[in-house]
Amino acid sequence: MKTLRQYLPGDDVIQLAVRLGLLVFLIYWTFVLIRPFVPILAWSIVLAVALHPVFDLLSKFLGGRPRLAATILTVINLGIVIGPATWLGLSALEVVKEFAGNLSAGNLVVPSPSEGVKNWPLIGPQLYELWVQASNNIRAALREVAPHLKPIAGTLLALAGNAGVGTLKFLLSVALAGFLFPYGSQLVAAGRGILYRIVPEQSEHFLELAGATIRAVSQGVIGVAIIQSLLAGIGFKLAGVPGAGLLAFVVMLLTIVQIGAAIVLLPVIIWIWIDKDFTTAVLLTLFLVIVGILDNILKPLVMGRGLTTPTLVIFIGVIGGTLAHGIVGLFIGPIILSLAWELTVAWIHSDRTSATSLPE
Repeated sequence: MKTLRQYLPGDDVIQLAVRLGLLVFLIYWTFVLIRPFVPILAWSIVLAVALHPVFDLLSKFLGGRPRLAATILTVINLGIVIGPATWLGLSALEVVKEFAGNLSAGNLVVPSPSEGVKNWPLIGPQLYELWVQASNNIRAALREVAPHLKPIAGTLLALAGNAGVGTLKFLLSVALAGFLFPYGSQLVAAGRGILYRIVPEQSEHFLELAGATIRAVSQGVIGVAIIQSLLAGIGFKLAGVPGAGLLAFVVMLLTIVQIGAAIVLLPVIIWIWIDKDFTTAVLLTLFLVIVGILDNILKPLVMGRGLTTPTLVIFIGVIGGTLAHGIVGLFIGPIILSLAWELTVAWIHSDRTSATSLPE
């Protein structure tokens, strides 16, 4: 077998090596330059795909004016990000910073029970005494381990400091998605062309599957989780629950990974009945119960098809996306990983179907 050196003179081999080296260097340098913008671009594309049906309806309603429809939709999205989302986010950051400060100073405390617990029928006095003893014991234990927990405080403060950058990325993504809305057909054509070069026979099927998966996860998982967390945060704020923003953020996380918000809502409802009067407790409980079952109502309405992606894949996407890209990665991670999972499964299934259809 002839080698490359036998086909080319020595000088040509050196020139080819230099050119390939320069090409690799340019590709690497290009990747380094655009890497900070990859999460922004990915999230803007996801928003454009997820909201394209809304954009299409709005454009038709406005008499076929796509630019005006894109502007209105972008303003609404920016209002959601700048308004309630930022409000809850800042509230969560305050709680994180306060907790990190107490952790660093060794001043962690556990709240004592309200005096109203004593008035509970049957179990009130006993529960109050048990709560007080547990609170004192936990405080003593926390004072013992506080010096070992100080490194965690630095990590929490660093995460809080990066939240501002994450918010800016969100705003840029929403603005960029607004520019992409009118060019949806061109984006679909580009995606079709790329897939045709990779999987010619399955390009149309994979394109439809990619769009359906992005909409299913972004609307049925991410979108519902955001709506549920915003409503839960409003309920927590109205109830005066300490750390309302942080608890709402935890609700969003639990809803995204398909665990559910009940883990947070049930303790909050118990706290409300301890702290509030009967009428207020009843109204807030009804509101939070509706918030808790909201995902069971909205998911069947907004998901065009059943989500077949395993919960573990979504969970890994949440964790991996957050570690890789911060707060934006929290939303991009499960979408990208779910898309990769669905396309891989479809690819394997198509290969098996082709293999079984071949004549023996």
